[in-house]
Amino acid sequence: MANRLNRLRNRSTGCARLVEDWLREAKKFLSPSSLLFPVEVRSRQREPKDAFISLWHFICKLAPQEEEHVPLEAALDMFCKGISQYGPYWDHVLGYWKASLECPERVLFLKYEDLKSDTLHYIKTLADFMGCPFSLEEESEGVVQKIMNLCSFETLSNLKVNKTGMHRSTTPLATKNDVYFRKGNVGDWKNHLTDEMVHRVDQITEQKFSGTGLMFLQP
Repeated sequence: MANRLNRLRNRSTGCARLVEDWLREAKKFLSPSSLLFPVEVRSRQREPKDAFISLWHFICKLAPQEEEHVPLEAALDMFCKGISQYGPYWDHVLGYWKASLECPERVLFLKYEDLKSDTLHYIKTLADFMGCPFSLEEESEGVVQKIMNLCSFETLSNLKVNKTGMHRSTTPLATKNDVYFRKGNVGDWKNHLTDEMVHRVDQITEQKFSGTGLMFLQP
């Protein structure tokens, strides 16, 4: 138990450094083509409207201060047309969803909303998938709860390295670590999108996901 928790503590202090180059690395994992390699893949996806709002805020934070931010309306139009730094969102999600159905032993598909609503359950699901299930002793000693606390948004966002640190600080791509943390909430799109915007995104989602078995419950 102690070793497991110590490993997590060590990893958390450098969590922001997991992303070496946010754009270049993202392109490597845009599609399930990574399944050509003998590895296990954990894919965590988010309801499209929340995913868009999160992406918009992220891109705005990355932009130089002297540059104007892309207006929300224009950004949504590009998102709906599949024009974004990470490619067409719905196609990206569907690729991993279908891969998880075809290769469930190699691809675990998780929804952000599910992780938020039942975190303990999905921590155990992830541990089982990775071949490191929790023992009854570990569960009775509260190890799962401790891991949840260590990995929580509140804990990670308040780490000193994520408040003041930077990655790639000696390059033109230097980025503050705090850009990766905002609210961590479900349903924040309600504070940004008009009814017309919501209808547009929901219509695309229904068209894209129809007949696939993939659904995102509305908060």
